Amino acid sequence: MALATAAGSWGHDVDGQALLAALDALDVDALPVVWDAPADWGSYDLVVVRSTWDYTSRRAQFLDWAASVPRLANPSATLCWNTDKHYLSALLDAGVPVVPTEFVAPGQSYEPPEYEHVVKPAVSAGSRDTVRFCAGQDSSGHAGGLLAAGRAVLVQPYLARIDEAGESALLFFGGAFSHAARKGPVLAPGAGLPHEVEISPRRPTPAEHAVAAAALAAAPGPLLYARVDLAPGPDGEPLLMELELTEPSLFLFTSPGSAERCAEAVLCRLRG
Repeated sequence: MALATAAGSWGHDVDGQALLAALDALDVDALPVVWDAPADWGSYDLVVVRSTWDYTSRRAQFLDWAASVPRLANPSATLCWNTDKHYLSALLDAGVPVVPTEFVAPGQSYEPPEYEHVVKPAVSAGSRDTVRFCAGQDSSGHAGGLLAAGRAVLVQPYLARIDEAGESALLFFGGAFSHAARKGPVLAPGAGLPHEVEISPRRPTPAEHAVAAAALAAAPGPLLYARVDLAPGPDGEPLLMELELTEPSLFLFTSPGSAERCAEAVLCRLRG
């Protein structure tokens, strides 16, 4: 089997390397392969998408590649749905409590809100081109630049409780809950990612488990892996920020045995 990565990414993919070691312990012959390099993808019993972190600037090419791979996890239809954040609207329609989101398409007018908010592209990963704006701060320059480049944007209120509580990331392998991690505040006011984000183990609440279950039930599958990112809303109840089904960090280092659980899920998929 192959673990799909991007050129130059494998050395930074600590999750992929941990998974590779766990697969080796199960006698699974696995190796990293760059997704846009020449390869006989049909020769693999399974291709697992992992650190394909450069797809956001070439989404159409990436989805064409995904559709060409006979045995892909997560499957190409899931990747098509998940790589554009308009999927949040589908989850909201399905009754999942999602962070309030306004979408603006290229050609539409943009009015910056007065409250503290976040502007991000509809197609992005790793918080690239995502900026947090203070109340009353004009975000039209950032949004306008994205829109002028032909990129749809979404605008969300910044959830202030994140600054103390952080975000919760719930990880699932083969549909079963594996572990969870706390992500410290990611966005500084008026800026994108800080230099370091604190990641530590976390025990999810029953309410967080319920939101995660609702989100996964509404997502197209079958899912080999999923990461559900939640944050407390103004009333403290969890809201879904992202449902990561494409190439999420799995935070395997936060939970002993999680790499082995992921490898077992891969082995089950290999066995059908």
